[in-house]
Amino acid sequence: VVDADGRSIPFEALYGEQKAIVVFVRNFLCYACKEYVEDLAKVPKAFLQEANVRLIVIGQSSYHHIKPFCSLTGYTHEMYVDPQREIYKTLGMKRGEGNSATVRSPHVKSNMLLGSFKSVWRAMTGPVFDFQGDPAQQGGALILGPGNEVHFLHLDKNRLDHVPINTVLQLAGVKTVNFTNKPQIIDI
Repeated sequence: VVDADGRSIPFEALYGEQKAIVVFVRNFLCYACKEYVEDLAKVPKAFLQEANVRLIVIGQSSYHHIKPFCSLTGYTHEMYVDPQREIYKTLGMKRGEGNSATVRSPHVKSNMLLGSFKSVWRAMTGPVFDFQGDPAQQGGALILGPGNEVHFLHLDKNRLDHVPINTVLQLAGVKTVNFTNKPQIIDI
């Protein structure tokens, strides 16, 4: 993988010493990925440190897109890219859209039409023909480490097939987060 400064880092180094939640996104122009990462940004660093877990997002574009995408989404945790999609291929992440009628990410707020317009607008206002990754590539989520231990693997079927973030946090031993804007009601 490559970091925001263009340095190559072995993928294994991300989870060799401690457990890591690794989320692979489709591409940085994908509205569903943007909204999912916006919610990942709400995971407090203190929750991760308390559980000794890293939270990592990996995209498949040039490393030049990492800082603008983090700025756009408010994401301050670790982010890398796999520009040749080697890890995507090794893990068997598919290309193309599967049936989207059966899945709906709780983290995607835009409907497909509005979300697609937003993605196209971002593409049109960016550098010409820079799709920020293969638009047909699907992502996924893993919980790995320490070492070569795989605790969880989910391969997305389509752009809306994200694992709920609280499910992944819970499986990794991290406190869950309230993603709704509604006030919490506490029964006494």
